[in-house]
Amino acid sequence: MTTTPIKELPAGRHRLTIDVDEREREFWVYVPTQAEQPEEGWPLVFVFHGGLSNAPTMARFCEMHEYADTAGFVTVFPNGTGRLPTMKTWNAGMCCGYAQREDVNDVHFVEQLLADIPQRVPVDPMRVYATGMSNGGMMAYLLGDKLAKHFAAIAPVGGTMGNPTCTPSRPVPLMHIHGTDDQFVRWEGGVGSRSKSKLDFHSVDHALQNWIAANQAQSTPTVEALPGEVKDGTSIERFTYAANGNNSAEVILLKVHGGGHTWPGKESRLDLLGATTHNLDANLAIWEFFQQHRLSR
Repeated sequence: MTTTPIKELPAGRHRLTIDVDEREREFWVYVPTQAEQPEEGWPLVFVFHGGLSNAPTMARFCEMHEYADTAGFVTVFPNGTGRLPTMKTWNAGMCCGYAQREDVNDVHFVEQLLADIPQRVPVDPMRVYATGMSNGGMMAYLLGDKLAKHFAAIAPVGGTMGNPTCTPSRPVPLMHIHGTDDQFVRWEGGVGSRSKSKLDFHSVDHALQNWIAANQAQSTPTVEALPGEVKDGTSIERFTYAANGNNSAEVILLKVHGGGHTWPGKESRLDLLGATTHNLDANLAIWEFFQQHRLSR
């Protein structure tokens, strides 16, 4: 990922395509227009859309690229696959939809993006991260597991693990954000009352316990109630399972009491997704978490 860019992208939004496994795959790259490029290259954050959504919709949903414009990192919004342009999914284990049925190798897609993007924009290979919503959060989990050598940290939102276990090649710092009233990917696991897939999803606890073990983190968390300045029926608890010496990584849970299947801090236009907390800014929390972690050289 230290390749000299062959056609450097200017600041702004770029829709790009790449051929992977005999499919043309789309992805959107946002290069900051206001922040100054770091000497070692831009940090790179992959943002994965939810199931039956797509990359442009995800950009509007979370606005991570707008936050990145001043915070100073490149955002990549990859597109999943599907028969309709606005309804894409990721093959993230047990979920979801077209991508799973067609056995699309989305891990290989991301591997190809990891090789391609540094040829277009200067990237710091020590600071590559993944986040995503719902099925996209499951994709972030899968990448942390299968491509641990590339990702310095992951931060799934509203999506649990799609596989029964994980065996990353190195500890990968993890922050999971999830609402207790999520009716699509339920906190307790199982079939959500508003789930389109009707899949029996794993619980939040299943994901945490697997990653606490894989990261060799401390099994007992420190618990902190975050200040709630907005009276919107939600509150935030932070559970930190600290790193346990060398060859270990922390696991953090931000439990959104009363929160639905939403991106904290960004109002959803769909009431069926449930309540959005304004006592947490997911973009800020994710980036602050990512800034604390980088791969070692």
